[in-house]
Amino acid sequence: MARPRKPLLSTDRIVAAARELVDAEGLAAVSTRRLAAELGVSGPSLYNHFRTKDEILEAVADSVSAQVDLSMFEDGRGWRAALHDWAVSYRGALRDHPNIVPVLARGPGRRPAALRLADAAYGAMVDAGWPPAQATSIGALMRYFIMGSALGSFAGGFVGEASAYDLAEFPRLGQAHLLAGQQEKVDERAFEVGITALLDGLEVQFARLGGA
Repeated sequence: MARPRKPLLSTDRIVAAARELVDAEGLAAVSTRRLAAELGVSGPSLYNHFRTKDEILEAVADSVSAQVDLSMFEDGRGWRAALHDWAVSYRGALRDHPNIVPVLARGPGRRPAALRLADAAYGAMVDAGWPPAQATSIGALMRYFIMGSALGSFAGGFVGEASAYDLAEFPRLGQAHLLAGQQEKVDERAFEVGITALLDGLEVQFARLGGA
């Protein structure tokens, strides 16, 4: 038999194409018609794999969650080191795919990879000695912090022109125009300051609970 001219349509191909569209142009760029054109297939053929556009976006979100490393919860690292390294990996995945963050921010729903993240983090905290209620709160807290860090750039919010800020009105923003040119450095440093402060606070709480 002759081989088909195009690779057969699959769930993975659809998700990969949709993820590329979201990364390049944002959530609004995704439609079944656009995806079908990108994949070189007829629109109705997508419905053999996904019923709606929202299902496709949910799958894209889950494919990003699947990029987060979970090994730190399984290799004997202490809970603090594990949370730190997980947060770094989680933020890295969101940083690489920022346009999908609004979908991820809705919560894990029934997405398998997202549920594995929640299960791993919660289980590791309980195993480390955190009571279940606090372990749940820690998972929520980490998610709030990581998602928030990926929603936008603090440094990117400043204009890179010295004349943009009137020092008579904003006397302490004389160097603010330099932030835009150091966006990645500023945001990475802010993330580390934040995660360190967060974990320091959790260590105090853990000690009060009688944890090691």
